[in-house]
Amino acid sequence: MNLVIALDVGGTNIRGELVDPAGTVHAASHEPTAGSDGEATLDAIERVCRALLVEAGDRPVGAVGLAVPGVVDSRTGVVLLAGNLGWRDTAVSEILGRRLGIPVLLHHDVNCAGLAERELGAGRGVDDMLAVFIGTGIAASLTVGGVAVGGGPNQAGELGHVVIREDGVDCPCGQRGCLERYCSASSIGLAYAAATGRDSATSLEVVQALGTDPLADKVWDDAITALALGILGAITLLGTERIVLGGGLAAAGDSLVGPLRAKLEEIVRVATVPEIVVAELGQRAGVIGAALATWKRLSDD
Repeated sequence: MNLVIALDVGGTNIRGELVDPAGTVHAASHEPTAGSDGEATLDAIERVCRALLVEAGDRPVGAVGLAVPGVVDSRTGVVLLAGNLGWRDTAVSEILGRRLGIPVLLHHDVNCAGLAERELGAGRGVDDMLAVFIGTGIAASLTVGGVAVGGGPNQAGELGHVVIREDGVDCPCGQRGCLERYCSASSIGLAYAAATGRDSATSLEVVQALGTDPLADKVWDDAITALALGILGAITLLGTERIVLGGGLAAAGDSLVGPLRAKLEEIVRVATVPEIVVAELGQRAGVIGAALATWKRLSDD
């Protein structure tokens, strides 16, 4: 089978790898993401792909697998909305496929990361998994009975927009009280800045100050409580065997896992608190998942 080019398009960087069916990486390339300029984003992706096509030489490349954030219709190759990339109703697969001369298969980035963790990372060996990725926002990948739950164009897994406080903070999505307004990495930083009277702060600073700064302890406890409330609904509905925590906030490790488990055990009444682990594949999860999803699509065709 041919090589594939697998790309993960994030808000900061575009990471690409040239991969064979055994998972061997033959080359890698990256570019900074062009912010909210949609055309510049397409150009940057094209440059990464062309650099990897040069590395492929005479070896055939069967497809490009592109993992992107936002509201994605992978069947049609259209990104319905990815505000951070400057795309709305953008036929990404068609545009890039025409430029590159090879098929471009579109995937959702969180679904790709969840697939990678399920197949090769912290989700191995379970049929019912909730992979929660916590960074600037929050999203989840769902596996039920060994099958990934994808949903339609408005795909499953938007855990960050589950409302946990009816009269809560306004969310850019138009709702109030969304989970990610309380426990995303960015929200935790904002809460700590407000509590300390600073202009800005990061979630990393909060983690570093735990146990020595009561304000950091309070901000962290509030975030953990919010996260537990959001996850409680998911595990009650799905009967999850294992929760995998990924994204930037997962770097907190035991400072995240231990308190989250304790809070869930405190509030649970019907569900069983599942095993909670940290994701294993780090920043490569999206690229690895894009490759896996692309091989699957190619083999199914």
